Amino acid sequence: MDFSLIFFSGDEKKKYRFVFDAARYADENGFTAIWTPERHFHRFGGLYPNPSVLGAALATATQRLQIRAGSVILPLHSPIRVAEDWAVVDNLSQGRVGIALATGFSPVDFAINPSGWTDRRQHTFDAVTTIRELWEGEPVTVQDGLGNHVEVELHPQPVQPELPVWLTCTKSPETFETAGRLGCNVLTALIDMSNEELEEKLDLYFKTLEAHGHDRDDVTVTLMLHTFIGTDLDEVRETVWPPFSEYLRSFLTVIDSQKKNLAPGAGVRDMSEGDADQLVRFAFDKYFEKGALLGTPDSCMAVVERFKGMGVTEIACLIDFGVDEDLVVQSLGQLNELRRRYA
Repeated sequence: MDFSLIFFSGDEKKKYRFVFDAARYADENGFTAIWTPERHFHRFGGLYPNPSVLGAALATATQRLQIRAGSVILPLHSPIRVAEDWAVVDNLSQGRVGIALATGFSPVDFAINPSGWTDRRQHTFDAVTTIRELWEGEPVTVQDGLGNHVEVELHPQPVQPELPVWLTCTKSPETFETAGRLGCNVLTALIDMSNEELEEKLDLYFKTLEAHGHDRDDVTVTLMLHTFIGTDLDEVRETVWPPFSEYLRSFLTVIDSQKKNLAPGAGVRDMSEGDADQLVRFAFDKYFEKGALLGTPDSCMAVVERFKGMGVTEIACLIDFGVDEDLVVQSLGQLNELRRRYA
């Protein structure tokens, strides 16, 4: 089991200091990668509008850590521009990049490219082939400003001969199936999904991989888990409850905003304070017991083993969900203790 760090929320007051402090620790202590997302126009994640820009800065501040996008919202962009951006970061990092491609879940993000919302899933799946071909030195045919069909090649040429590509897969079984068909890695999370549902979808992914001639040993299954590890279980629960409960409230309102035809009164914003508190408490208990690395190195081993049994090969530890950043940096030693048990 590999262990990486992933970011998604972020403190807009302190900006990026936390990211770089954590990256330096991960780089020096044997973690696999650092993931930064793409989010727009929302305080929940809006600190990260462009993973290639932040990735370029992280590339020059680290030596061995893999620099990954988790994720590029592909329908907002031209796939040839995505390939160009990450080829630059690959050169800056001397061949340490990887990207996860996501279809996008928040309509607000699509203010950048409103037309990309409707066909976002197919546009993302089609882009995998285009990006791979460009990365491997093959020209692709595109339309220029005069309407002519021309061939373009990728410059600068990347360091890695092949780009590690993940598909971000959550609720839709079709996305897991597509990842298997294309031979992509998978980046997933327990979002609107139980552990049992994740196991079923990963089983579908592995079966599809094999059906299309891909080797299961050649892919990486990365699972994002909220993470804060200490030395005392009760202290950890007390520490993470206030920020994690607020994090869950923010996330649930974002999920509400992207649901179609939501009946009046059915959203989190429309609930009574008591009902909303009960929902958040239920979600917190579920995550704390079974769906997060919240506890001690000993208590979290059972969680790691459960997901390892499903075929997960890397845990992306989400550490920026609201716990005091200095405390999180101090706690990385305990996370590293857990990582060493699987090294």
